[in-house]
Amino acid sequence: VQLQASGGGSVTAGDSLRLSCIVSGVGFRPRAMGWFRQAPGEEREFVAARTRSGGSLYSDSVKGRFTVSWDTAKNTVSLQMNSLKPEDTAVYFCAATQRGILSAFRNDETYEYWGQGTLVTVSS
Repeated sequence: VQLQASGGGSVTAGDSLRLSCIVSGVGFRPRAMGWFRQAPGEEREFVAARTRSGGSLYSDSVKGRFTVSWDTAKNTVSLQMNSLKPEDTAVYFCAATQRGILSAFRNDETYEYWGQGTLVTVSS
């Protein structure tokens, strides 16, 4: 199983970016896909998650600005990030899990597979 994240870049506050994560693996059917981020000197934190059944979770810091979607036919999960703020600056990681329930998808320990990360830099 491989996860390939892309779409990061450098933008100005208020701009938008769209991250994508392509999941590959024969017969792999994750239960949920998540996005996490890690800012310099900080611990990795939950951003958003999407379940195969269509449920979504967001951290309070991004709710209303970020939207997670999952095209299961294309094995691609996306994170649309609007109204970006300097505090959104971080390396963003996508992750996949075949286990867990909705309440567990905020926890990075739930996820078995991780992408390599893509850097998002937001300047003021």
